[in-house]
Amino acid sequence: MVAEVLGEKVFPDLESLPELPDIVDVFRAAKHVPAIVESCIKLGIKNLWLQEGIIHEEAAQRAGGAGITVVMDRCMWRDAVKFGVHPRREQAS
Repeated sequence: MVAEVLGEKVFPDLESLPELPDIVDVFRAAKHVPAIVESCIKLGIKNLWLQEGIIHEEAAQRAGGAGITVVMDRCMWRDAVKFGVHPRREQAS
């Protein structure tokens, strides 16, 4: 495992974080989602975002049943741009 990425310290799992995040944004294959959901439930994390192309209906239902807000198969950056939360990047000419 690497120690950092782009100057940010890397942690092996959610349980190793020094503080709880407001949201867990998943960029992993769908097969990893059930374990991530279980960690979120265990830790009391209330928001889970599965990036575009990541779909796991059973895990999403489990998370929702535990009171976690789940967004699935969506790109957080695209939605932020779409809803005006994040400005579009200018295209280089």
